[in-house]
Amino acid sequence: MYVIRRGPIVRLTRSIPTIPPRRLFSTSSPLRPRARHPLRTSLLLTSTLSLGALTICLYTDAKTCPSPPFEVANSSSDSETPPSLLPLFRTYFVYGLISVPTLVDHAQDIFDVLLNVPLLAGLVESVVRRTFFNHFVGGDTVHEAYPLFSELRKGHKGVLLVYSVEVNESEAVGTEHHDGERVNDSGQPVHKLIIDEVIKSIDVAANFEDEKRSAAGGMTGRRSCVAVKLTALLPNVQTLHNFSLHLTRTRPALNPPVPFPGTPTSSDLAVLDTSIPEESPLTVEDVRDLKDLYNDLNKICTRAKERGIRVIFDAEYSWYQPAIDAFGHALMERYNKLPEEQGWMTRWMPGSNPAQEMQVQPLVYVTYQAYLRRTTAHLSRSLTLARENGYALGVKLVRGAYHPYELAAHPSTSTSSTDTNTHGSISISPDPYPPVHASKPDTDACYNECASVLVRAVADDLASPTSPTRPPRVGVLFGTHNWLSCELVLGELVNNGLAREDPGDAVGKGKGALVVPPNVAERITFSQLYGMSDSLSNYLVRRTKSTTPCVIKYMPYGALREVMPYLSRRAIENKSVLGDGGAIRERKEAARRIWKGLLWWFGTLTSG
Repeated sequence: MYVIRRGPIVRLTRSIPTIPPRRLFSTSSPLRPRARHPLRTSLLLTSTLSLGALTICLYTDAKTCPSPPFEVANSSSDSETPPSLLPLFRTYFVYGLISVPTLVDHAQDIFDVLLNVPLLAGLVESVVRRTFFNHFVGGDTVHEAYPLFSELRKGHKGVLLVYSVEVNESEAVGTEHHDGERVNDSGQPVHKLIIDEVIKSIDVAANFEDEKRSAAGGMTGRRSCVAVKLTALLPNVQTLHNFSLHLTRTRPALNPPVPFPGTPTSSDLAVLDTSIPEESPLTVEDVRDLKDLYNDLNKICTRAKERGIRVIFDAEYSWYQPAIDAFGHALMERYNKLPEEQGWMTRWMPGSNPAQEMQVQPLVYVTYQAYLRRTTAHLSRSLTLARENGYALGVKLVRGAYHPYELAAHPSTSTSSTDTNTHGSISISPDPYPPVHASKPDTDACYNECASVLVRAVADDLASPTSPTRPPRVGVLFGTHNWLSCELVLGELVNNGLAREDPGDAVGKGKGALVVPPNVAERITFSQLYGMSDSLSNYLVRRTKSTTPCVIKYMPYGALREVMPYLSRRAIENKSVLGDGGAIRERKEAARRIWKGLLWWFGTLTSG
């Protein structure tokens, strides 16, 4: 009998994946295992999509960036060295936000709300500081802004420095009031601290110019100036409003008349030394504060004269402007007095040499706003008044920065009847129409007309036989971001014999560079705001050849919360005052330079 032995039974098993149960007739796909790092995957996906979107936006803006209206012949608009990308990305971000009109209109309100949220306040301040603040403001203090002086001077530009503390929008339009004197934590009046800060800024600007002069071995032209805002120099800004209303009612009638806010006279400050007329809006406290203000302004101008730094009084809202004009022209009449008008005895006294006494002239400038309907007549009257009273006229010509507020304040164009009924109209204009032009083309035409008048006034001054031995009778600072206006001024310089084209730049495409003599450069300057229209500023630098910079940048400084009204107006200016698409052009210009920089770096990496 045979026995058959069987080997061990080996069962072959195969791993069969477990299929999760599915409901009958279900159309859903089987569940997949979850990713181990969902947050990392989401961040990576978001970053990739954001980077792709940013790249597409940069490329699109760079390719659609319009060419500048004018170019200088035989000159490259971009330097050979690659641009620093971080500031350019900041510029692109800032002007990207400013390109959104709704965001601009409510920027101040949004900022105020976010600052009141405890967990967001610090983050919001940090973002605003790293973007808008660093782009438009020189720093928290004048010493923080000081390194930018040298940086700008290397590019043949000067600085117009201003401690940018001004009345905020709510207080300016009358929806918010401050009664009594404002003090800081230590109990010191805030406006007195601001005056001390203005004097400090004069000293810092003078120290910089003194270093440049000692390095050059002589006086080569001082292109560091200081701007002053009168609304910040009083314990209560309502005082300026009351004084402006008083002047509007008491100034003598002129023939032909000058529209509101009128034009100053030599007797505007007489009320400070006489009794207050009956029915005047001025109070005893107002007159006391105005006298104190005049004394403080004399301290500022005296220090500026000692240190050789020009002082420029900024224009503000029209309901403060009559008072600002009165102080500005009174100070010009005192500190811009021409040597030959000082009398025959003082002219021959020791130390009265004009070359020593009047190294910087005009010393005091006032601002003329082309969007005001009065400006053409006001400028003509000012030139006559300066000539009759023997002082140099300092003019800063701008278009104006308060157009929306002026329309909102005047009863004929106000859109808020509630505020008018509750607080009364802040406007003091007796005219039935707003004090500003209705359209931007009207403002542009007024600006260009005034610019031509001023260039001819400079030409007449230099045509005088005594011009080589005396200070200027007129000095002009053209504050504009408009390419056409700048080119018009340059053309007027050539037409009036104040500049000539460099023969070496007369060939090739674009405009030839203009040779500007020192005596003309001492009288005429262009200015743009810091952080705005850098392409125009650089064009003007290349377009003019002079030993003294013909371009300066208006640079504010101050703590973040102090300069918020300024930053808010800068955003509105980019949206409207610069013209249609002003912010968009700035954004596309930044994109073009970023794209060019990225291509340069990519080419360097691949070639290395």
